[in-house]
Amino acid sequence: MTTHRVMPRERARVREPVAAPRKGPVLDETLPLLLDPYRFIGDRARRLGSDVFETRLMLRRTVCMTGAEAAELFYDPELFVRHGAAPRRLQVTLFGRNGVQALDGEIHLARKAMFMSLMGREGRDRLTELAGRHWRERISQWERMPQVVLYEEVSRLLCQAAGEWTGVPLPPARVPAVTATIQAAIEGAGGLGARYLRGRYARIKGDLWLSGLIRCARDNPRRFDDTVTGLIARYRDPGGALLPVRTAAVELHNVLRPTVAVARFVTFAAMALHANPEHYERIREGDEPFVEHFVQEVRRFYPFFPFVAAKVARPFTWHGEHFPEGRRTLLDLHGIDHDPRLWDRPDEFRPERFAEWDGGEYDFVPQGGGDHYEGHRCPGEWLTIDLMKLAVTALTRWMTYRVPAQDLRMPPWRAPAIPNSRFVIDQVAAG
Repeated sequence: MTTHRVMPRERARVREPVAAPRKGPVLDETLPLLLDPYRFIGDRARRLGSDVFETRLMLRRTVCMTGAEAAELFYDPELFVRHGAAPRRLQVTLFGRNGVQALDGEIHLARKAMFMSLMGREGRDRLTELAGRHWRERISQWERMPQVVLYEEVSRLLCQAAGEWTGVPLPPARVPAVTATIQAAIEGAGGLGARYLRGRYARIKGDLWLSGLIRCARDNPRRFDDTVTGLIARYRDPGGALLPVRTAAVELHNVLRPTVAVARFVTFAAMALHANPEHYERIREGDEPFVEHFVQEVRRFYPFFPFVAAKVARPFTWHGEHFPEGRRTLLDLHGIDHDPRLWDRPDEFRPERFAEWDGGEYDFVPQGGGDHYEGHRCPGEWLTIDLMKLAVTALTRWMTYRVPAQDLRMPPWRAPAIPNSRFVIDQVAAG
C-alpha cells in the first residue's frame, strides 16, 4: 500500500475568538510529559479526539497541537512568534540566548539568510568531503580497536570536520573534549538534575570559548576571511550593527552543535541497517535512489526532538480552542511523523514510502516544518541528509563490522533519544 500525503484542501481556518478559553486540567502534567515526551501530545490528542488541547506544563497553561493542519497553523508568522517561547532550560543549554531560533520578523529573516547562505551546494559539498575524509581515517583506527562505540566516534569525527569547515581551530587532541562539551549541551536540554546542570555549564563554557574566537576574527579579519567564523563575526543586523560578541558566539555554536547532533541520526541509521539486512544489501549493491529513501525513513521513524514551542502572536480560535495572545503552544513533531492519517503503517520501517512522497512542508517535520528561508525550519536539514547519506555509504561500502549483543533499548523518558549502548560494533575492517 502506497503512502499518500494527507493535507487540508485549504489553509487552516482561523477565526477571531468568540468564547472564553477552555479550562486546563487542575493538575500540572509536567511529570507525564517528562516520562514520555515523544508520545505525550499524540496519545492525549487521540484520547480526547482532537488535534488541539490545553494543559498545564511547568505550572503554565499551554496549548498542545498535532497533525499536518496544526503544523501549517503553527508556522504562520502572523499567528505565532518564537521570542520568549522556548523554556529557559532550552535557552541556556540547547539554543543559547538571542540565537536565530528565538527571533521573529525582519531580524529573523536577515539572520536566517546568513545561515542559509552556508547551505548552498558548494558549502555542503565541502563539509561532506571533510567528513568523508575523517570517516576513512577513523575506519583505519577502528580496525585496531577491540570495540567501537559508534555514537561517540561519529560525534567526534563530525566535530572535527565541522571545526575545519567553520574555521574553528580544533587540534585533534582537543576534539574529544570539545565534542563532550557540545554533547553535554544537547543532552542537558531534556535532562533533570545533574544532566541539566552539566548541559548548562557546557553551554556557558562553549559560548565563552567561541566568544574569544569571534573577538579574534574581528581583530584579524584576513585570517578568517573565507570561513564560517569570519562570516558570523562580520555579520551585521538590519540596522547595520555587528552582533554582540556573545550573540555571535551563540550563532557559531549553533552551527557546530547541529553538525555534531547528526551523530544521533547516524546511530539510528546503523540500528536500521542492523535490523533490516535486506536494506543493508540493497544499499551496499549501489541503489543510490534507495539511499535517499532510507535516510528519510530513518529521520521519520526514529525519535529526534519531540516537539517545538512558540507563543501566540494575536488571539484566535481554531478547532474550538481559543488561543489567547502570549499563550505558549507546543507542536508535536514526533507525532506528526507517526500520524496514521499521513503515513501508512507509521510504526513500520519502510523506506519505499518516500518513493511516492511529494515533499510536503507540514507532514514530515523531524527538523521542523514550513519554508527553510522564511520560516523556522532547521536551516541545516539538507546538510543533515547529506551527512547521513555519507554515513550510510561508509557503513555499507567502506567497511565491514560485527554488531555484538548489546542494549539497544531507548528509554521513553530520554529526550533527545539515544540507545543505551550507543551502538557498539567490533571486528571492523576497511573495504
